[in-house]
Amino acid sequence: MDFSDGNMSKKHREQHQSASESVDLLSLSTLQISTSRRSPRSPRSPKSPSSPRSPNSPRSPHGKHGTGKKSPLKNLRQSHSKGDGRPKKGGCGGKGTWGGLLDTDDGHVLDPNDPNYSSTEENEQSFATKVNTSFEEYKKKATIIIEEYFATDDITSTANELRELGMPNYDFYFVKKLISIAMDRRDKEKEMAAVLLSSLYADIIDPQQMYKGFIRLLMAADDLIVDIPDAIDVLALFLARAVVDEILPPAFLTKAFASLPNDSKGCLVIKRAQKSYLSAPLHTDSIGRRWAGNKNNTAEDFKSRINNLLTEYVSSGDKKEAYRCIKDLNVPFFHHEIVKRAIIMAMEKQHAESYLLDLLKTAAEEGLINSSQISKGFGRIIDNVDDLSLDIPNAKRILQSLISKAASEGWLCASSLSALSLQPGKQTIGDGVVKAFKVKAQSIIQEYFLSGDISEVIHCLESANSSSSGELNAIFVKKLITLAMDRKNREKEMASVLLSSLCFPADDVVTGFVMLIESADDTALDNPVVVEDLALFLARAEVDEVLAPQNLEDIENQFLGSGSICNKVTQMAKSLLKARLSGERILRCWGGGGSSRNGWAVEDVKDKIGKLLEEYESGGDTREACRCIKELGMPFFHHEVVKKSLVIIMEKKNNDRLWGLLKECFSMGLITMNQMTKGFMRVAESLDDLALDVPDAKKQFKHYFDQAMVEGWLDSSFGLYRSEQSLENGFC
Repeated sequence: MDFSDGNMSKKHREQHQSASESVDLLSLSTLQISTSRRSPRSPRSPKSPSSPRSPNSPRSPHGKHGTGKKSPLKNLRQSHSKGDGRPKKGGCGGKGTWGGLLDTDDGHVLDPNDPNYSSTEENEQSFATKVNTSFEEYKKKATIIIEEYFATDDITSTANELRELGMPNYDFYFVKKLISIAMDRRDKEKEMAAVLLSSLYADIIDPQQMYKGFIRLLMAADDLIVDIPDAIDVLALFLARAVVDEILPPAFLTKAFASLPNDSKGCLVIKRAQKSYLSAPLHTDSIGRRWAGNKNNTAEDFKSRINNLLTEYVSSGDKKEAYRCIKDLNVPFFHHEIVKRAIIMAMEKQHAESYLLDLLKTAAEEGLINSSQISKGFGRIIDNVDDLSLDIPNAKRILQSLISKAASEGWLCASSLSALSLQPGKQTIGDGVVKAFKVKAQSIIQEYFLSGDISEVIHCLESANSSSSGELNAIFVKKLITLAMDRKNREKEMASVLLSSLCFPADDVVTGFVMLIESADDTALDNPVVVEDLALFLARAEVDEVLAPQNLEDIENQFLGSGSICNKVTQMAKSLLKARLSGERILRCWGGGGSSRNGWAVEDVKDKIGKLLEEYESGGDTREACRCIKELGMPFFHHEVVKKSLVIIMEKKNNDRLWGLLKECFSMGLITMNQMTKGFMRVAESLDDLALDVPDAKKQFKHYFDQAMVEGWLDSSFGLYRSEQSLENGFC
């Protein structure tokens, strides 16, 4: 080939020569190579687009349609372009060529007029661009959500924000980013990250996205160790915690290990998780408490540190140092303790009043202490002002003055506080009596956890609270659940069983739960899962019919704010109660069945109810029947007793004996109005089936329904249900 035209560089010549030498002439023997001029195209033959020339294909020295014999590749491509198609200077070709040999730029623009144009290719490029853009947007928003979560510790808000992103296919990145950020922070953030993942699993983050996020973390272990020296141990603990929290199956470790290179740091992470954490005895408890805070970070320790920083501030007047100490505490939910102690110190040391009020004012204006914490701090002092009066003679007047100053300066909302009466309050129970009762209650509860003797607890309570004071009952409820939450499932189950056996008035139990929720922020310092525990106790109390559904609303109405601890507890309790077969599940939440033993299966309970009703109908004793119903230990299932009794009564017509049993059970409180109503509803729903065996079933049901309404057995809500179903069932 002649290169005398000078259009090819030296480098191009060398590459062309190499390509020519590597051509296998035999492989081209089957090709039809035409050396004649182009024949006219048939009008019926479609015009096929010409194939682009390979950059390495040689050009004929005889022109566009030459017949030279030096190259077997001639005429493989015949350009239909008016131009000669030769490369421009620099070798980066003109129209109809593939560009230069070294051209790797992908930023070309598709031309619809190009014979090789394909709309599919353009759509693919557009889709790829959109995917990259949306993923970059997701990454930015996910990082902001994670930082906000670490600042607020609000799981509900974080879940809502992640759901609103509407890009679940990228949630694996959220998992990876959350853990990688937490790995470089303190134990508090690590625990928060683990709790958040457990809360979002399945509901917000799909299991496959969770697996993919952890795989990405294991693949990035080599990079993480550069910035985090103990990355292998920390990531291993996150992996073990995910297995313990059941957001990763144990088989994940084996599959992930097989997919990683043998020399990868991710393999070391998996080995560490298996050998150091998951194989250790009692590993579930040890892993769960690993990031729950060290022993020094208790509520008492924080109170001591707060007292020290306030004392140092009063003596030095260094406001910046005081703010630094408050930030270092890193307990924004406990700032009400700072407000409380600062105000009490101002009441005790009037020369320091202006310093302390100025500190709180500036902290409120700069957002270091939020308004709800300030109100809560003042509210706690108002609640205990009578005790303060023993040490500070004019405590109420001084406190009223401080509230007025703070409100006038605009950093306290006085309307959010309870009224402070300047008149001496009437105390039905002395402080000494309350303190003595708390000591006795703790002793009674601890002994009960050892012996399990409920009758002994009732006897001791009668002597300790001879007046049956509601206030002391509420204190006992709070103390019982508080001690149980710090122990194992056995004690939690025993606490619920005792609570259902004491038969306290519902108002006293409600007050006890309100007191528990009010102190939940402090309890969370020692028990990170206090919300889950309280929700289970609350749901269990309703299942055991210690509380009515309305009582949950009463508890929730005593607290304001959608992000409050109370709201989280009550919402979680309601979710548990709405679940399918919730009664049986909640009854067994701590491994018991209502009587410190395994619960009955539902079918077994139905069988036992049927047998005891048959035995009672054949001449049994009413008291014995009531005892058997009570010993079932499943009060949430008493509607089955009502249903089966009604069916037998309707089948055998006017069975006054079983109707008398229902009357006795209702009068002694064994079957509640809620269960009675539920039983009648179940019969009403099955009237059509029942009518196949009892033709006048609807007529009989109307008679017994009216009689039950007269007796006051049924809830008024059943009247609404009845009116909605009257035409369908025909019993009106």
